[in-house]
Amino acid sequence: MSQPLVHVNNVSVHIDSKQVLHDVNLTINKGETHVLMGPNGAGKSTLGNTLMGNPLYTLTAGSLIFDGTDISHESTDKRAKLGMFMSFQNPLEVPGISVEAFIRSALQQRTGERVKLFHFQKELKACMQLLNMDESYANRDLNVGFSGGERKKSEILQLLMLKPKFAILDETDSGLDVDAVRTVSKGIEEYQKSQDGALLIITHSTKILESLHVDHTHILVKGHIVASGDGSLVQEINDHGFEKYLSAGGEA
Repeated sequence: MSQPLVHVNNVSVHIDSKQVLHDVNLTINKGETHVLMGPNGAGKSTLGNTLMGNPLYTLTAGSLIFDGTDISHESTDKRAKLGMFMSFQNPLEVPGISVEAFIRSALQQRTGERVKLFHFQKELKACMQLLNMDESYANRDLNVGFSGGERKKSEILQLLMLKPKFAILDETDSGLDVDAVRTVSKGIEEYQKSQDGALLIITHSTKILESLHVDHTHILVKGHIVASGDGSLVQEINDHGFEKYLSAGGEA
């Protein structure tokens, strides 16, 4: 039986003085993959950033429980150490820190244990091969000069290496060509198979979901979750779009 991992309880969120999320409720169990869809500006990324503790997003009501711990007011780094991970729409460049060094440092902070270099490099090489990444990327500064597709692969590489309990993937397929989407999806599928970690995939597209098992799908409109269902809801959105749900969100 699946065990609760993430509880979003009646959460409302403001950015500056504007309310963006309204009384959102969501429960994600261990091992589950949830998809959050909705039109542009619905608040999808806001929910992801709120879960991860981005200080630009103010939690004004409700609570966030992760693996039994109230993280409503915890810092982003504390949430990461507890086992949370977020892949961003536009990953930042980090000059002066190589991909390998960044992941090794993050892994050490995540586990609190010294990383065994030989085993780490062997696993890193295997994950890079899975993502069709040239081994030379391990020594390049993180995301510096990377194309959009290379940045997204770098994020999925971090996902595979860090093995978080819960991963939020925000528009991971945005701007990717068909081959890059297929490769990134393969990496996500590997994460699904390798452990009981949970996923929240935030997207307004369905390309990246075609080869993934989806347990639950949620539609967000104007900061409200207006519908939830199983994986078949993804196909419904793919066929008919969000039009039937647009009036259900009320006023933003």
